[in-house]
Amino acid sequence: MNTKTLLYILKRIGLAILTVWIVITITFFVTRAVPGGPFASEKAITPAAKAALEAKYGLDKPLLEQYGTYLSDIVLRFDFGPSLKNRGRDVIDVISDGMKTSAELGITAAAIALVVGVVLGSVAALRRNKLIDRVVMVFTTACISMPSFIMGTLLLILFAITFHILPANGASEGGLILPIITLSLSPMANITRLTRSSMLDVLGQDYIRTAKAKGVSGVKIIFGHALKNALIPVITYFGPMLAYIVTGSLVVEQIFAVPGIGRAFVSSITDRDYPMIMGTTIILATLIVIMNMISDILYKAVDPRINLE
Repeated sequence: MNTKTLLYILKRIGLAILTVWIVITITFFVTRAVPGGPFASEKAITPAAKAALEAKYGLDKPLLEQYGTYLSDIVLRFDFGPSLKNRGRDVIDVISDGMKTSAELGITAAAIALVVGVVLGSVAALRRNKLIDRVVMVFTTACISMPSFIMGTLLLILFAITFHILPANGASEGGLILPIITLSLSPMANITRLTRSSMLDVLGQDYIRTAKAKGVSGVKIIFGHALKNALIPVITYFGPMLAYIVTGSLVVEQIFAVPGIGRAFVSSITDRDYPMIMGTTIILATLIVIMNMISDILYKAVDPRINLE
């Protein structure tokens, strides 16, 4: 690793830390600015009991003091605090439990989307304007246009309710199959279209025509030259997409009752569970920032012509 690359990585790490801090700050003050509070929905709670709960969790202190305490707890101890609604449990424990399922769901869906998308995109580019190209384009357009809650509901009705092939509950055995398919369809369609357009551009380059003129085999041209350079936009898209999927699709996890971090995030918003909202938002933002940074660094590995600045 040369000095220029090292400086670029250090610069990106610094920007990543700054981005996460901005997310923390905005989320903290916005959640407190929304009318209501975590104890507003408590049944038959007296003003004295409400004041006692606020004092217990430090919500009675000035807002800037709360912010400073929260920031120091995260930086020094990686402590997101206790959940206000899941009494007796820390936020990090709730997130860890949810992430186990969400990670399994998301990584599998992302892997399927990447492999199938690259294959379909390459085939469509090599068979441009042929029947298979048109079929692939129609299929991917439908997957992109259809919202995930419509796609998930359709799969649920077909495979779980009508034909009884797969379970509808994401917590049961085999219950992640339908959520995985639902999560993978839209990114797979995007990767297919990115790969196709990029492959068509690469196949028209001079060095590809030169390789063909020299008698290089089609397989070597595709996998040794064209596909490698065509994957650059796919890498750009795949990093943030992986972070988003691993964190869990809120809608998909709700439809299939998947016990992932997405359901915890939705519940935290409706319950005004400030620490849970902060914790899940920080985890999501950190994953997206890290995957963006890794994607930018991988550009150099895929295409040595790219200069890191």
